Amino acid sequence: MRNAAGVALALGAGALLMFMHQLGEGPFSGPPARHLRRMKDRVEAPRRIEPTSLAAMAALPHGRLPAEVDSIERHAVSLEGYVQHVMHATDGDIHLEIIDHPVAAGGWDSAYVSAEITPRVRGTGAGWNYERLIERLRPLIGGVTAWADSARRVRITGWLLYDWQYDNPPQPGRSPMRSPRLTGWEIHPVTRIEIWNADSSGFEDLPR
Repeated sequence: MRNAAGVALALGAGALLMFMHQLGEGPFSGPPARHLRRMKDRVEAPRRIEPTSLAAMAALPHGRLPAEVDSIERHAVSLEGYVQHVMHATDGDIHLEIIDHPVAAGGWDSAYVSAEITPRVRGTGAGWNYERLIERLRPLIGGVTAWADSARRVRITGWLLYDWQYDNPPQPGRSPMRSPRLTGWEIHPVTRIEIWNADSSGFEDLPR
């Protein structure tokens, strides 16, 4: 029993260290991982925002070290589009997959840009929790059942972040039933979400 307890403790400690390493918080995390963690942990709202597009996001530099993209990551952007998928991540973030055109229920076929809502920015309010986002954004994937109409038009604002771990170009031959990620560049963290109101012909804030 004592040996079994020791093995279980060692396995638990190893799993914790591996998880912290993936988050960039472990004792063996290198400078790129620690830089990535600092960028993800930002909470301040940007003062200056530049409109962007999926194509512009994909055109940002790839295969660079943190020091080479640090000046770009100091910029904030707003991206208009539609949310095709909302999902939870193991680190507590909520991922939004942004595409640039509406797609009817039954499938999705566009490469996407990732936008991530962090617990630090989301806070304790219910406005940006998973259930509320599903209700307001109406993604193709994420809810219990598919929405009858297409996803709602949104404008997502936040900081640019280069997540080099996921910077792999879309590969040919992938299943058409699952869209590839367009780029390792993300909007992360998201600091503002707006939803298009057709009646007023303008975007309206989704409060946190």
